[in-house]
Amino acid sequence: MRPPAPLPLSSQQLWMERLLRIARRAGETGEIPVAAVVLDGAGRALGWGTNRRQTQQDPLGHAELVALSQAARLLDDWRFNACSLLVTLEPCPMCAGALIQARMGRVVFAASDAKRGALGGSLDLAADPSAHHRMEVLAGVRGPEARELLESWFRRRRRAQAIAAAAGD
Repeated sequence: MRPPAPLPLSSQQLWMERLLRIARRAGETGEIPVAAVVLDGAGRALGWGTNRRQTQQDPLGHAELVALSQAARLLDDWRFNACSLLVTLEPCPMCAGALIQARMGRVVFAASDAKRGALGGSLDLAADPSAHHRMEVLAGVRGPEARELLESWFRRRRRAQAIAAAAGD
């Protein structure tokens, strides 16, 4: 299959801006604010996803996997060589592995994750010799905005947990 068409920086910026708005709304429901989209070679959205682990009690409810599943149903294929996935947070090992298995052509993420990121943060599964597929990885598109969204969400969550714990004492 052919590699994904170039994705201009302006398109990456616009898509990431949309994803950050969607992630913010997901955060308001109690989910970690992460959103993803799969784009075809022409830059059209094939699948969208937000984290759904809490709302659906699904350990596989990561934004990337939700978007991949939706896109696979639409394409009627599991191979994404000519596609790009954009996501607001660096994929974890589970999601990075799924992207490799799906033969994703390109992954663009906003915020790096030094603790759990698997495309360069704590490890790089895409560059591992065992990876049977090579994909382009671009990091940092709207990274500061995504990092602030996540950090503020976790600050509010910790504060709410502290208040709840103090009320229980």
